[in-house]
Amino acid sequence: MQLEELYRRLLRFYGPQNWWPADTPFEVVVGAILTQNTAWKNVEKAIANLKREGVLDPETMLRMSDDALRELIRPAGFYNQKTRRLKAVCRLIVDSGGVEELFKLPVDVLRGTLLSVKGIGPETADAIILYAAGKPTFVIDRYTHRLFVRLGLWRGGYNYEGIKAFVEGQLEPSVDTYREFHALIDEHAKRTCRKTPLCISCPLTDLCPKHGVC
Repeated sequence: MQLEELYRRLLRFYGPQNWWPADTPFEVVVGAILTQNTAWKNVEKAIANLKREGVLDPETMLRMSDDALRELIRPAGFYNQKTRRLKAVCRLIVDSGGVEELFKLPVDVLRGTLLSVKGIGPETADAIILYAAGKPTFVIDRYTHRLFVRLGLWRGGYNYEGIKAFVEGQLEPSVDTYREFHALIDEHAKRTCRKTPLCISCPLTDLCPKHGVC
């Protein structure tokens, strides 16, 4: 099965997902860090707190005390770590001359720059590049691995860079396609292809060798 076929099937079944919900690129950056190890509904609460206080910009966040920032992002969990990570990425943005200047970097350079920030791993970096910078890089997560293994598209353990290369080797580098495909995979994994799958409602049963045996 080709990934283009999988993408089309999921798109027909679930419709466009239109990720990432945010008002500004910097809000996407913040959301990408806050969503680490937590549900999106918790991130929304934290971002709402930041907006209410009028501090959702890198310069203001840098001037805040750690204690004040921790309290605002507390709903997202791991708030001590995430405070440090937010401050670090804000420092990078300010030192780079702002979000727009940072995002002018070529994809590979931008990815390496983001990965140099403590606490930003490949998934977070790629989410920032794809959804905030609007540059084509595919985001991999555990949902992707689970679905690909069940469909026989990937054999073996979770290998972020390997699965990313596999996807990007089959699909043309398109920001819109990458965004939708990533979002659709996550939606399918949350609704249907769960740890204990709901195969009866799956639109991919004819493509899945694991159908009925997971």
